[in-house]
Amino acid sequence: MPRPTSKNPKNRQLSCRLTEAEYREIEEAAHSAGYDSLSQYLRHLHRQTLESKGSRVTTDKVDEQGSIYRNIEPDLYEQTEYGQIYLGDSLGLLHQTLEPNSVDLIVTSPPFGLVRKKSYGNEDADRYVEWFRPFAEGMQRVLKEKGSLVIDIGGAWKPGLPTRSLYHFELLITLCRDYGFHLCQEHYWWNPAKLPTPAEWVNIRRIRVKDAVNCVWWLSPTPWPKASNKRVLSPYSSSMKSLLKNGYKAKKRPSGHDISTKFSKDNGGSVPPNLMALANTESNGVYQDYCRANDLPIHPARFPSRLPEYFIRFLTDDGDLVVDPFGGSCVTGEAAEALKRNWICCELSEEYLQGAMARFVGRKPAVDRTDGVAYTIFPPCALNGSADNSPLPSDGGYKRPTKNPIQKRLNIRTSPTKRSTRRR
Repeated sequence: MPRPTSKNPKNRQLSCRLTEAEYREIEEAAHSAGYDSLSQYLRHLHRQTLESKGSRVTTDKVDEQGSIYRNIEPDLYEQTEYGQIYLGDSLGLLHQTLEPNSVDLIVTSPPFGLVRKKSYGNEDADRYVEWFRPFAEGMQRVLKEKGSLVIDIGGAWKPGLPTRSLYHFELLITLCRDYGFHLCQEHYWWNPAKLPTPAEWVNIRRIRVKDAVNCVWWLSPTPWPKASNKRVLSPYSSSMKSLLKNGYKAKKRPSGHDISTKFSKDNGGSVPPNLMALANTESNGVYQDYCRANDLPIHPARFPSRLPEYFIRFLTDDGDLVVDPFGGSCVTGEAAEALKRNWICCELSEEYLQGAMARFVGRKPAVDRTDGVAYTIFPPCALNGSADNSPLPSDGGYKRPTKNPIQKRLNIRTSPTKRSTRRR
């Protein structure tokens, strides 16, 4: 994705003399704070100083009349009964192709701000908010007053440290503070099948638990967007079914909540929580088979179709317009097509769109109905601490654990010659 040209390029240099000890101290402090360079660390200290004085930190805003928005409209790549797929830069889609105040829902998963670079072009965490600004302006431009913006975004770890980047929270605050969005509600997508990562902190040093949740920000230009949770009810639990069958005596709970007779009314299902349990394990579906058969890359960062389905049902009516500016393999488009919503997906990679055709060519798009499993989350300390009660590492896991002598002997692999030499 192209970046906006900065009006304040970093073309000035600062130098100062330091003792060797001072330099090492500052370098160590920068590393401990999670910064790769001293320049990043000094800018961080400068921002902290400004914020402590109550000053607003200045950032570059993009002029919509600037060259970045000219002549970059994406090309129409394919059409379906309800939708359109565009190939090209979604900045052109958001700032030129789409009419202002024309979109009912934007649901998307932009490239995450990760430390390790990915094939689909993720952005560095420390530059993520500035990279996202022109997209935020475009989203603000095209959304209807009662529309919604839903962003699925994963977290990141600081380089070489067992602490988390705040980039996705900084993005949320920027969208609300600088672009007038309201946070309607945060959701959390829990992937029960997520591997225990990052391995260094989770499996080797054993000082963190696995990172298995993405944040899903639901925002709107208004505190009162179109929405109805009746569209996304969950099945009743067995205890609730029993209560509906046998009745419930209205009374006040110890918590102080007054449970009336209305509690025993059958509403067709229970209101879901803002925790979305969706295992992202599909590896042999129609899309993957099509990509393998046609020697096309399989997009590595797809979200499950039930995620956009949930928000499309929750926040739009038939005939509304749903847009995904980071379309990938068009999972959002497939869900919108199945639900008879008008939709637009935009993607920068033609190879990913070639694979996305598997969702629309020669078959009728349908929402996924294969995963109806209710996942279990064990309560904390379900093993009552019986697995391991060894002392906590006094250094917080700073030093990598070493194998004990027995493990070392068991893991030694030597050649037959060396073993026979030792026998002698």
